[in-house]
Amino acid sequence: MTVDNSVEPTRRARQVRHCAWCGRRVPDAGRQGRPRLYCAQACRQRAYERRTAVQRGGLPEDSVVLSAAELADLQDRLFQLRCAAEDVVTAVDDAADRSDLRKLAAQVVDVAAELERLR
Repeated sequence: MTVDNSVEPTRRARQVRHCAWCGRRVPDAGRQGRPRLYCAQACRQRAYERRTAVQRGGLPEDSVVLSAAELADLQDRLFQLRCAAEDVVTAVDDAADRSDLRKLAAQVVDVAAELERLR
């Protein structure tokens, strides 16, 4: 009986990373060093602009600053999620078949995934 004493280098499990600004998936470049925080230079720039605006305005560091258009978009997506959830409840009350419920549940998941994107 032989024992294999060779040591294989361990690799870190690759985590899915999301952009700190827009929430999109950050491409895995496979580089060494610090992991990327932003998916693109434009997102990095927007984050810098927000940080400097927060520092000048005296807002707390963990503040989330949204424009009126971004707030309206967020409210629209929340409304879509509520409507999708109400559709599921109505379908359950009406004793809809399993395939219809699955489609409605998938729609709720899709709307919720879109809602996760803050910007």
